[in-house]
Amino acid sequence: MAPSEISRRIIELIQAIPPGKVASYAQIANLADCPNGARRVARILHSCSSKYALPWHRVIKNNGSIALTDPGDAALQAELLRSEGISVSESLKVDMRLYGWQPA
Repeated sequence: MAPSEISRRIIELIQAIPPGKVASYAQIANLADCPNGARRVARILHSCSSKYALPWHRVIKNNGSIALTDPGDAALQAELLRSEGISVSESLKVDMRLYGWQPA
């Protein structure tokens, strides 16, 4: 089954986040014209990351923190971000002012 129009926009936006930048779930939802759609973004990341080669690790919470609750998964996300030059604090936070993606 093909994704809906909003899901397609969300997938395209996630694919557009460049290495070295991050975006929040809410930011992606708003850019896709899906207000209050942060959970939808999370569901798409969970179910479609492999199928669409989504850079899932570049999507974090509005406050800059990693949303994953499993310590191993959170550590993997932090390592992937660090491998792109993004500074991740010991408390697993990213400075959104410095690394936040601002599409043209």
